[in-house]
Amino acid sequence: MIDKKELLINLDNLTDGERDEMIKLGILSEDKHLKEYVYPKLHLDRPPIDKKALHAPEIISEAYNYQRPSSFSRALSFDLGGYKILLVSGTASVNEMGKPEHVGDFKAQTWRTYRNITNLLKAGGMSWHDVVRTTNYLRDMERDYVEFNKIRTSFFRWLELDPLPASTGIQAILCWNTLLVEVEVYAICKIN
Repeated sequence: MIDKKELLINLDNLTDGERDEMIKLGILSEDKHLKEYVYPKLHLDRPPIDKKALHAPEIISEAYNYQRPSSFSRALSFDLGGYKILLVSGTASVNEMGKPEHVGDFKAQTWRTYRNITNLLKAGGMSWHDVVRTTNYLRDMERDYVEFNKIRTSFFRWLELDPLPASTGIQAILCWNTLLVEVEVYAICKIN
C-alpha cells in the first residue's frame, strides 16, 4: 500500500472540494484516509494494451527526475494490429540533467528540441520518416513562427521527408518560462 508521504499533495491540507472529489474517485475513504488502489476487474479478462516507455538518457532527462518531478513518459511505444505506434510527449530544449538548454535563444532551442526527438525516435526503432503528425507549441507565435518554420522546413528538407507530417501550431504558455518551443510527435511503422 502506498504511504501518504509518497504523495506530492498534503492530505491534511485539502480543500473541501478536493476531499470530496478524491472520495468520489476512491482515493480517500469517507473517514478521509488513503485507500489502497484496487486493480479494475475489467482488466482481469482484458488486460490493458502492452506499452513500453522509451528513454534517451544520454540526451534528455526523464520528467520524473526534474527538480520538481513531472508525471509523464517521454515516449510510449505499443503494437497495434501489425503496426508499432510511438507517441512522443511534448519535448523541448531540455538536457540530460533535466535543465533547459539555450535560454533565450529560440533557434537553438528549436534545434535541440529536434535533436531530443530524433533520439527518442531512435530509441523506439524509428526515424522522422515514420512521423505522421507533429503538434508544435510556441510561446510567442507572432514573434517566432517565421523562424520556427524556416528551421522546420530546412530540417525536413535535409531529411528528404515526403510527404511531410500533418502538423498543428499552437501558441501556448509552456511548463517553464525559459522554454520557447515544444514539439510532440506521433510516429507509426509496420512491424516486420
